[in-house]
Amino acid sequence: MLKKHRQTSPKTKAKWSITDSDALALAQAFLSMKDSGEMKAFMRDLLTESEIIEFSKRFYAARAIADSIHYAGIEEATGLSSRTIARVKKWYKHGAGGYKLAIGRSKRQK
Repeated sequence: MLKKHRQTSPKTKAKWSITDSDALALAQAFLSMKDSGEMKAFMRDLLTESEIIEFSKRFYAARAIADSIHYAGIEEATGLSSRTIARVKKWYKHGAGGYKLAIGRSKRQK
């Protein structure tokens, strides 16, 4: 059963938590996709085209950071700002480990 979302005022940012039942439901939905075709279809329904492009650029930046590519090269290849690249690097180096896990697994699948 779906529950109502809490309304937040425009001045209050909604906090996200991996323990939130909606976040867990979304994670389960991603995990339920059987192949890249299903994943692409789900992502296209869930996200706008520009959101998919932005997430793809960020994942490219994370892979480039893992390969020790300089910011200038990442900026040129993606059009991302140095601030966004710095944020990706911060989460790559000090985050929950998701970028490193995804990069490692995607390298093994090739």
